[in-house]
Amino acid sequence: MPSPHTPSVTEFRLTDEKAGPYGITAGPDGALWLTLVHRGSVARLTLDGAFQEYALDAPDCRPTVIAAGPDGALWFTRLQDHRIGRVTVDGEVTSFALPSSGGGPYGITAGPDGALWFTETTGDRIGRISVDGEVTEFALPVAGGFPSAITTGPDGALWFTLNGANAIGRLTPDGDTAVHPLPTEAAGPVGIAADGRALWFAEISAGRIGRISVDGRITEFPLPDRSAGPHAVVAAADGECWFTQWGTGRVGRVTEDGEITEYALPDPSSEPHGITVGPDGALWTALETGGVAQVERSLP
Repeated sequence: MPSPHTPSVTEFRLTDEKAGPYGITAGPDGALWLTLVHRGSVARLTLDGAFQEYALDAPDCRPTVIAAGPDGALWFTRLQDHRIGRVTVDGEVTSFALPSSGGGPYGITAGPDGALWFTETTGDRIGRISVDGEVTEFALPVAGGFPSAITTGPDGALWFTLNGANAIGRLTPDGDTAVHPLPTEAAGPVGIAADGRALWFAEISAGRIGRISVDGRITEFPLPDRSAGPHAVVAAADGECWFTQWGTGRVGRVTEDGEITEYALPDPSSEPHGITVGPDGALWTALETGGVAQVERSLP
């Protein structure tokens, strides 16, 4: 039976504990970049803990998910004011409005075509934005699907979670769409990541981690605590999947064979959100309680 362990964890606390760290990604400059959803800003964190914050033009825009772009900048979604943001490693910030109103952009990823792709949670659309800011939108064949996280798959298509439709979606850069329903009802898929062969995803409402092959075969791995609230996932180079748990203040690891290991963070109420593999090979996760945790990947 899987059991929680205590990994080597280093926490970096922010001055403002109510800043709301949410999304996090490794930047091209060897630092971590994150969104501060309650402060309306993005931030840069070096591996030794130096922190620099960059304010956005709308404090209540709710910057959410952030990803490294093909142009050497960081791109992020602005959930509240329906814009896509861009910040250079020098801190120059710009943003781009969506052509359709009320889209609610959330997930974002670098695509296979040199552009950024993002989900529109309230618009039932997947969007594409070029590095020059040109936006194209693709309507999905589901209503109320609540597309959430998105990633580029090993097959060169875009894969995304449909939280409201309880399914995983696939979209080619040309606009062809497929929808794969999940075997577990009301599973609530959220985060998704590719590992080179397949896609991993989190089922926040069912307490499971799922894996889907590029031809649509789905495997689900239940967590020991079904109320753990798995949220964000990241695939490591060795094929394992790491994920955050909203409900237990832990990060977890699952192998392709379904072996699950959980790691308790020092504060069980920390509510880890986004997770990424850092330039140092460790796992880094943004903590709702106002910090960032570095979790070493060495296993017990």
